Amino acid sequence: MMNNFINVLQNNQELLLTSLINHIWLSYISVLMGILVAVPVGIALTRRRGIGEKVLAVLGVLQTVPSMVMFGIFVPLAGIGKFTAMIVLTLYSILPILRNTFTGIAEVPDDYVEAATGMGMTGIQVLFKIELPIALPVIVTGIRLAGVYITGWATLAAIIGGGGLGDIIFIGLARYNHAMLLLGTIPVCLLTIVTSFTVGKIALMVTPRGLRR
Repeated sequence: MMNNFINVLQNNQELLLTSLINHIWLSYISVLMGILVAVPVGIALTRRRGIGEKVLAVLGVLQTVPSMVMFGIFVPLAGIGKFTAMIVLTLYSILPILRNTFTGIAEVPDDYVEAATGMGMTGIQVLFKIELPIALPVIVTGIRLAGVYITGWATLAAIIGGGGLGDIIFIGLARYNHAMLLLGTIPVCLLTIVTSFTVGKIALMVTPRGLRR
């Protein structure tokens, strides 16, 4: 088995490298787009918490829709390929980041906000100097969750021509080739671990020392 895996690895090095690069690009860009959407929306919803809780409830229901179904919904609308895959993966990345952004800021003690306001800080200053620094560990936890989920779910993008390591996995399934399956699944597992570890380290670096857990 090991010798067979080594032979498959040697014969498919270019395919593995191309698929890995595509997988990283597809996953990380989708999470980045999710951050750009979810963080501002999450901040806005904390200003209307009643509405925010309802929005999170609706998104929570949408998150339960299987990814295969979501791909099936968007293929007739946007066609097949990376663009459609990225739309779906971005949508899936939004909820954990949005939920943690909302929760992190909502849990900032009112006394802190009132004290900052009493010192003459504007709403923007309170947000960037008080609320976001305190909420940052919770927000980054949401980003970490999104990164781990999307790195795994991106394998399904191969079904609609999105590329990535899913291409190798589906080749292995089609040929009932265990070595080919391992060639696709092992990098996905390693990439998931690396993503979680890296985001965790970044979170530690950007979190103020007094707020580190």
